[in-house]
Amino acid sequence: MADKTIICKDCGDSFIFSESEQAFYKEKGFENEPQRCPNCRKSRKQQSRGGDREMFPATCASCGQSTMVPFKPNGEKPVYCKDCFQNRR
Repeated sequence: MADKTIICKDCGDSFIFSESEQAFYKEKGFENEPQRCPNCRKSRKQQSRGGDREMFPATCASCGQSTMVPFKPNGEKPVYCKDCFQNRR
C-alpha cells in the first residue's frame, strides 16, 4: 500500500489518503475511499450535526446553572445542562 492523492469532489483540492488511513478504512470495513478532503469532511459533518442550529436559553433542573439547548423548553419536562444530562445517562 502507498499514499494516494485524491481530488476532493466538493472543493477540487487534492489531498493525501495516507497508508495509515487506508489501513484504518480497511480495518473498519469501508469499501470506498474518501471523496472529500479533511476540511470539507469536517464542514459537512458540522452541518449534518446541526452546526447552524438555533439554541435556546434554559435553566438546568438539576444544578440550576444557565445553559443553552437545541430546542425550545416548554416547561413540561425538566431540562438539564450538558454535564447533568451526561451524569443522568
